[in-house]
Amino acid sequence: MSGRTIWKRNPAAPLQAFLRTESGSAGVLVAAIVAALLWANIDLGSYEALWRTQLSLRLGHLELSRDLHTWINSGLMTLFFLVVGLETRREFDLGDLRDRRRFVLPAVAGLIGMLIPVLIFLLINHGGLGAHGWGVAMSTDTALALGLLALLGRGVPDQVRIFLLTVFVVDDLIALIVIALVYSDDIKMMPIVVAVAAFAVMLAVRAAGVRRGSAYAPVAIVMWGALLVSGVDPVVAGLAIGLTAFAYSPGRAELEQLSGLFRSFREQPTPKLARTASIGLANTLSPNDRLRRIYHPWSSYLIVPLFGLANAGVSIDGSFLAQAFASPVTWGVLLGYVVGKPLAVIGTSAGLTWISHGRIRPAVGWAGVLGSGTIAGVSFTVSLLIASLAFTGDQLAEAKVGVLSAAIVSSALTWTAFRLTNMLPKDKRTRALFGDMTELLDLIPDVDETQDHVRGPADASVTLVQYGDFQCPYCGKAEPVVRELLGHADLRFVWRHLPLPDVHPQARLAAEGAEAAAAQGKFWQMHDLLLDHQDKLNITDLITYAGDLGLDQERFHEDLTSHAHAGRIDSDIDSADNSGVSGTPTFFINGRRHYGAYDIATLTAAVRMARTRARLTAPNADDQALRRPGVAPGRHAAYLVRPDGYVGYRAGGTDLTGPRASMRRWFGPRTLEDVHATASDASADTGAERAVARAGDAGAALDAAESGTSGCAGSCSA
Repeated sequence: MSGRTIWKRNPAAPLQAFLRTESGSAGVLVAAIVAALLWANIDLGSYEALWRTQLSLRLGHLELSRDLHTWINSGLMTLFFLVVGLETRREFDLGDLRDRRRFVLPAVAGLIGMLIPVLIFLLINHGGLGAHGWGVAMSTDTALALGLLALLGRGVPDQVRIFLLTVFVVDDLIALIVIALVYSDDIKMMPIVVAVAAFAVMLAVRAAGVRRGSAYAPVAIVMWGALLVSGVDPVVAGLAIGLTAFAYSPGRAELEQLSGLFRSFREQPTPKLARTASIGLANTLSPNDRLRRIYHPWSSYLIVPLFGLANAGVSIDGSFLAQAFASPVTWGVLLGYVVGKPLAVIGTSAGLTWISHGRIRPAVGWAGVLGSGTIAGVSFTVSLLIASLAFTGDQLAEAKVGVLSAAIVSSALTWTAFRLTNMLPKDKRTRALFGDMTELLDLIPDVDETQDHVRGPADASVTLVQYGDFQCPYCGKAEPVVRELLGHADLRFVWRHLPLPDVHPQARLAAEGAEAAAAQGKFWQMHDLLLDHQDKLNITDLITYAGDLGLDQERFHEDLTSHAHAGRIDSDIDSADNSGVSGTPTFFINGRRHYGAYDIATLTAAVRMARTRARLTAPNADDQALRRPGVAPGRHAAYLVRPDGYVGYRAGGTDLTGPRASMRRWFGPRTLEDVHATASDASADTGAERAVARAGDAGAALDAAESGTSGCAGSCSA
């Protein structure tokens, strides 16, 4: 089975796709670098002559002429930085950085991770001719680093790669500001005014709700051309445009409207309706997503490797290497990256954790921090871009040697770090890679055993929640997988209704039939029957199934005709909307949205990973649990106080004394007496707003995290 979920508000799926693209393109980039080095050492003259070839664009008396090297560095690389801006914006809108507090450590680590290498470079080159090239030593090539991390650290979890990306999300931004302010010559103000005006026009067009790319392309070209003429590196245009492209996902209402457009086209397949349906389909995706899907593969597999081919070529021989490694420029770049970057990442992470008493800490363990620090010494794209602006002749070649040497040494250090980590015992290795940072949860509200339909032990360490539709064929395909997973003793399964009547007309009736059976104590038996007979779900069929299960058929029929359980269905639909679900089947594992395939191998691996994380975050046996007096288990807020004085809060769900207990966030330090004295009432009502628990002056609202959807949405059909 190859069913896959369709993502909606997804903190993980687009990012995982991003990581896979960078990992695959790393090999292409490395091959381009090797080709450039071989070419330059075989025939340096032809290598340099090719990139000095002039390419001109002429319209009447207007002409723009640049060599190929400039067209690549200032032209095509604009699209690379467009992708950087798009990914940065997506992280803020949909990724882990939507919790702005989680940006504190990455932002500080990113800034210090640029400052320390620059200081090392200046210390080595103080008073020398190469001091003005300090910008070469500051910027990590995040794309190449991610790719090499995938090659060198096989088995390293995505959390480590995500941590690396978020730490250096500010890296390219600041580097481009430095390029614009420090390494741009003969700046002309009038073209800059034109560029700013063009950018303002783009913002106005976006505010007017125009979504056609043809409306933005001419203005973007004017902005790029104006910056090129102004003397400011025009790659800044790509970054600015990318940062303004909102990232969001379609809601259920938009998908239902889209399915109506497709039905109209099916009834009357005319060119006009085909165009309407096509436009409607495109408009359901955010501008950020559309642009990333178009430009990211081109950037990763063509533009960046072509940049490497055009810039990495340097003639190397024994005498030159002796000269280069005697040069302060080479050593400034090499030590800046190999020493400065790891020192900044590790030192900042440890310092902020200590200063904040653990409230601000890395999202990964010490091995993940160490590996991120060492691989951060890999530089290429921005470093060579700045080197070509700051140096010429021998100094440019020496800077290239420093950049390439730093990449090799940093890669070796990263391989060593993860190799040693893999030699640790399993539990220590897991904690070293993952740490104990609580994940953002996507499921709203949490599982409530008094309300939800639950299968499996209440104290299981892993909870699998499915939003399903009894007529959805993908749900039918997923059902055998779920039944096989339920063979695990440490797993509980929860079903929540999400009928999609626009594509499955009998789904709502089937859901009400399941609830009518639940009223007579036979929900799961009816659930299994409905998924086994998805083609027979009319009211006569449902009454027949009720009889087969020994239910009171008259009561069952009365419940169906009076829609006695419609409110229960609507409650699940509301929870789906609040959790960002618009299609079926959608799975959540321990509150986190599962993206990708839902075959047995993939789901088993995801459950195993969730069980591992649950062991890392579960309170130890000495933890004390406290519920407010008179509050029924599973219905209202609960407080947990650790022996070290830290207070945690959780709304709804299972008893906090069991192995399932895991805190969303710790507050503190506060004592048990503080909680008794000052804890306010808190409700675990459904919806996007969560209750606030306060212990003394330590209070915070639980995050209403957004997430995604799955296989049947607006276009699913049996």
